Amino acid sequence: MSGEADRRPAYVAGDGALHDVAGTIARDWAALGVRGSFLARNIDTGEQLGFDAAEPVPLASVVKVPLALVVLDRVATGELDPARPVTVDPAASGVGPTGLAAFRHPATVAVGDLLLLMLSVSDNAAADALLGLVPAEDVDARLRAWGCEGIRVRHRMDHMYACAAGAAGDDFSLALELAVRDERAGRHTITSLDPVHANAGTAAGLVALLERVWRDDISGPRVTAELRRLMGHQVFTHRLAAELRADSLRFSGKTGSFLHLRHEIGVVEADSGDRIALAALTRADRRAAQAPDIDLAIGAAGRLAFEALRS
Repeated sequence: MSGEADRRPAYVAGDGALHDVAGTIARDWAALGVRGSFLARNIDTGEQLGFDAAEPVPLASVVKVPLALVVLDRVATGELDPARPVTVDPAASGVGPTGLAAFRHPATVAVGDLLLLMLSVSDNAAADALLGLVPAEDVDARLRAWGCEGIRVRHRMDHMYACAAGAAGDDFSLALELAVRDERAGRHTITSLDPVHANAGTAAGLVALLERVWRDDISGPRVTAELRRLMGHQVFTHRLAAELRADSLRFSGKTGSFLHLRHEIGVVEADSGDRIALAALTRADRRAAQAPDIDLAIGAAGRLAFEALRS
């Protein structure tokens, strides 16, 4: 990227060998024109590797994981009934190609099933329906109370698209061009791409959250168990899980995509007992709605990190 040629990543690694793996991933991403942050941590040993893990990045749909955690906590305390019916009108809710967001007519869905739609097929309308019950400021406050650093929840999913439309009208290609141009220039014409105003997080903060969820060290065990179950239903396997497919491995994750952003967080668990939490947050230097080479590079990063960190 322009102005990035001499930039050196801030590496996080337990030893020289792990540093080398982090360096390989960073160089592979840079060769594709990708700026990003990455962190992988063995939940049980604490060994980790990555780079630029403290850099805040707009989260896109990755924000649905902390949202789900707070909603499930409300369910556990009795403040929300998982069977409560919620009517979602797609004409007045989050934009997106999946789930209720792709519906043409109003539908009534229970809170518990909105959570499933939000995490399994990344349904933006389901997410916004849940944010209608638990507003973004309440989600953010609960995360602060739990001591979750490096994650901020500030707005609904439809706000991302409203900001893009405000800058580019109905021209998604122009919005993508603006996102790439602004990434190079270090400015933000589209407000929802500005980490200061967006739903934002760091790789370090997201891995710490996953670690607490898998250790049952946040909210309560029923809540964290249900979040793990729901994340295991994600249908998208083209990023971190792409090279972690084996009968002996289980991957639970959440992707996030918007304009030039391509993210995923998740945990890979092996029958051997190894549990590796990962966060890959990327911004591409190209005007491409589809970038399978970047998705594959994220998958390669997940495999390299898992192999380096497993016991």
